[in-house]
Amino acid sequence: METFTRRFADLGIAVAQLSRLTSPAEAAAVKAGLADGSIRVVVGTQALAAADVAFRDLGLLIVDEEQRLGTAEKERLRALGAGIHVLTLTATPIPRTLQSALVGLQDLSVIATPPARRRPIRTSVAPFDLATVKTALTREAARGGQSFVVVPHIEGLDRMAASLAEACPALKILSAHGRMSPDEVDDAMMAFAEGDADVLVATSIVESGLDVPRANTMVVCDAERFGMSQLHQLRGRVGRSRLQGLCYLMTEGREPPGETAAQRLSTLAAFDKLGSGMALAGRDLDLRGAGDLVGEEQAGHLRLIGLGLYQHLLGLAIRAARGEAVEDWTPEIRIDRAGSLPSDYVPEPELRLNIYARLARVTEAHEAEALSEEIDDRFGPPPPEVQDLLALARLRALCRTLGVARVDAGPKAIALDLRPNVAAADLVDRAPPGLRDRLTLKGARLIYAQPSGTSHERLSLASHLLAGFG
Repeated sequence: METFTRRFADLGIAVAQLSRLTSPAEAAAVKAGLADGSIRVVVGTQALAAADVAFRDLGLLIVDEEQRLGTAEKERLRALGAGIHVLTLTATPIPRTLQSALVGLQDLSVIATPPARRRPIRTSVAPFDLATVKTALTREAARGGQSFVVVPHIEGLDRMAASLAEACPALKILSAHGRMSPDEVDDAMMAFAEGDADVLVATSIVESGLDVPRANTMVVCDAERFGMSQLHQLRGRVGRSRLQGLCYLMTEGREPPGETAAQRLSTLAAFDKLGSGMALAGRDLDLRGAGDLVGEEQAGHLRLIGLGLYQHLLGLAIRAARGEAVEDWTPEIRIDRAGSLPSDYVPEPELRLNIYARLARVTEAHEAEALSEEIDDRFGPPPPEVQDLLALARLRALCRTLGVARVDAGPKAIALDLRPNVAAADLVDRAPPGLRDRLTLKGARLIYAQPSGTSHERLSLASHLLAGFG
């Protein structure tokens, strides 16, 4: 709120705050000011969605750290005013938010430029070891910095603080968690921010809102119990100065983490560069699924109908809701070439599934070409079966653009069956002279006489043929 107050000071705009830390008398005054319009800007928590909060003329809602709010909470905030503009901000959108943006339910903008002189946070994953933690904390204190130690549960916080106090007697340690009174939490946070302690032992309460430039080391205990978004947000609390930030993701140690947890942690260690939030969110979407977009459930799987069909049906529903013309048809390609993504080319099943789904969503030839370049850049030169898969995606896209319902490719000719609303004569007129001379029109079918040997040659020939209609 202090930032807003300072920036609006010369404009005569009243700024207030509302949260559980606000006193009852101040909260009543803020609510009255919002109702009569005398308070124009309010900064608050979910307290703004309370039943006794009313706005005279709400025009803009900005939701920061939206991954911390549930679906029901965000819907209550959106219901604060009719026809308001909503801007949500997050470093790592949760799977459902990212999915809804990718399919067109929300507009998505990415800010990929990091702050000046900010350095990537070096991230490592290892089983918990008190000696390693002691070394990390004392090394940070020796260079004049501070450290966070994060635990997943309040019950283990005091035990961890006591262990650190015994192992590092020279360091001053503070604690903070959500069951403390608002004043106690505020005192602990402010004391740490002002440099009165070397280590803050806390729960995920420090995930957002804290800006402590001197804090450059973080230790996350039982890291497998946190989500990918949480860990990325926690990691962002350190390294906010010119010094190198360090993040230690420590697992329980008694037994290795499960497969999904191990994938989360390895992803965080691999994506430690600045601006990697979108890459992490995409990986989180791959691991967890998109969930129920129209309900309150976060995670979900689409095994019953398949991801490609789900994306297709959802896209049709969105276009219909916008009042656009919807045609649900798919070109039929009769060429003896299938194509695939071999496991030795794309090892991870989740990535293969994601690429298949993206190929199923291709509707324009340039989309297929862009995806082909991306695959080549990520995995290297594609083998023949991947080339066939990409060529079929491009051919289907060309068919949709031109209105070709079916492609039959044989050893002597290629036949194109057109949709009823496509004028075959107009399509022939669009062909260049050399191509037009080989075309024969029989009703709604175009026949291109050109001998071809293998099915691979026929696939290539069919793609060139449709591309020739421009």
